Amino acid sequence: MQDQLFSVAGQVVLVSGGSRGIGRSIAEGFAQRGAKVVITGRDRTSLEQAAKEIAPPDGAVRPIVCDVADSKAIEDLTKTVMNEFGHVDTLINVAGVNRRMLSEQLTEADYDFILDINLKGPFLLSLAIGRHQLQRGKGNQINIASLNNDRPLKGVAPYAMSKAAMGHMTKSLALEWGPRGIRVNAIAPGFILTDLTKKLWSQPTMKDWGMANTPLRRMGVPADMVGTAVFLASEASSFMTGQVLYVDGGFGCGLNWPIDFEKQ
Repeated sequence: MQDQLFSVAGQVVLVSGGSRGIGRSIAEGFAQRGAKVVITGRDRTSLEQAAKEIAPPDGAVRPIVCDVADSKAIEDLTKTVMNEFGHVDTLINVAGVNRRMLSEQLTEADYDFILDINLKGPFLLSLAIGRHQLQRGKGNQINIASLNNDRPLKGVAPYAMSKAAMGHMTKSLALEWGPRGIRVNAIAPGFILTDLTKKLWSQPTMKDWGMANTPLRRMGVPADMVGTAVFLASEASSFMTGQVLYVDGGFGCGLNWPIDFEKQ
């Protein structure tokens, strides 16, 4: 028996950055639950392959190439989606990039690359879709934030800055759009194993540090985000807006000392 309170069946769901990692898992999760899913990405080949692989047997996932750093591409994406589907029930801003280096090593090009994709693009996409949702008087947006929202990690300053700003973007749009029927929330993932991060987290030092500071004693996987995303898109969260939900295995609870209390 399915609880309709958590249903997303029939929704039109647009997922930016849906060809890999967290975006792909979220898109697949919605498709499996009966949503009409559109995914975007910068590379046509990987995007179309992902759409084929995650589509349910009785449905399809629509791939549309879009670089969120390009405002014209966002405009074209919005027109295409509205022409084909008529509306978007839930927008999920996942597209994001990072470059790990100390701040003094960063160039202006590095800064622009990260901020354009992580902040400017999601904001412009939120506005483009949001204007149509406002006309309809109904809609939902979910942003993928980060643990860096409130505690930046060393060596990723522009990334941390972009994610902190996304937290305020979430609250600002929720404040403005709530009275007009639009909810805006965010998910802040913990340390998630993806194709791009598995090499980093396979290093013994990183693995030991991550395990020591994550109460659930495992690294996250992209599929761990699906339940929270479905919850935020469904009527189950109808009285929630402007919230940042941390899905981090408990990492944000605090720090573990390197002390063996059982041997004291």
